[in-house]
Amino acid sequence: MSALAARNTRALTVCLIIAVLIAVLAILGMTVGAVTLSIAQVLDGIGGGKNAFIVMQYRAPRVAVSILAGASFGLAGVFLQGALRNPLASPDVVGITKCAGLGAFLAGMMTPPAWAIWSIPSGVVLGAVIGAGLLLVIGRAFGGGIAALALVGVALGMLAQALMQYVMVIFPTRADQSMVWLAGSVYGSSAADVLILSLWLVACLPLILIAASRLDAGGFGDDTLISLGMSPGVLRGGLIVISVLLCAGAVASVGSMGFLGLLAPHAARLMVGPRARHLVPASALMGALALSAADLAGRLVALPNEIPAGIVAAVIGGPYLIFLLIKETGRHE
Repeated sequence: MSALAARNTRALTVCLIIAVLIAVLAILGMTVGAVTLSIAQVLDGIGGGKNAFIVMQYRAPRVAVSILAGASFGLAGVFLQGALRNPLASPDVVGITKCAGLGAFLAGMMTPPAWAIWSIPSGVVLGAVIGAGLLLVIGRAFGGGIAALALVGVALGMLAQALMQYVMVIFPTRADQSMVWLAGSVYGSSAADVLILSLWLVACLPLILIAASRLDAGGFGDDTLISLGMSPGVLRGGLIVISVLLCAGAVASVGSMGFLGLLAPHAARLMVGPRARHLVPASALMGALALSAADLAGRLVALPNEIPAGIVAAVIGGPYLIFLLIKETGRHE
């Protein structure tokens, strides 16, 4: 077997194993709730049995949103890392999720509670788009290089976080609903949420395929890209845009969980290597697996209470980010 065929086989095997793990977690996730169900009862409910209402109306949408949003974060992270040529880049680290969160926070504060079902997702998309626009415009003003984009992104994230804290201090009584959402959770997901997020991902699919076909080129330096007839600015800007779109859709559905965009691509890269044809699907699957696992862990660890999946992801992601920083520092010494 050739080296290429071996890599393809390894990547396919890894993706199939992750998919099976996602299916197992999905079934387990549907057993947990106010009424504990056995695996047999869950399977019977999926088939239309007596527990069909609980399983299909409440638990299946939560599991489906976990999978779809996790895959979105994983894809957003891998495209952003490719754009910035930085393994430490993620939607959270460079401020995209924080800008989206600020948009959601302001939308929740400035509109009546009854409007939250559409005002908060709208605020997320608007905040993410404005944040990305500022990132590209300001980054280009500083030369448009990778380092400039990364530093501008970090600065924008810090500014968005500071603005959220300022608004919380000024209007503490209006912050409760938005703060619950900003913690990141798939609690209360409905079939409508599954449909909306699915349609968003389907609309983004052509852009995902284009970005995946260009991702390997993102690893080249600017001079090499120019010699190949490609515009570094267009390539990196395009990867950032699709990352923002995917992140906005996920954040609008489940709140701020940007650490998944850091964890999933790294774990996928360790298992299948850096080639885009393997890395992109593996990153999506790892993101789905990570969010499904975080949601299930948050529901089990403090029964009968529940810890939001975003907090579980942050508890895991924080130490992992420190590990990566130490690893990168050692590599460059």
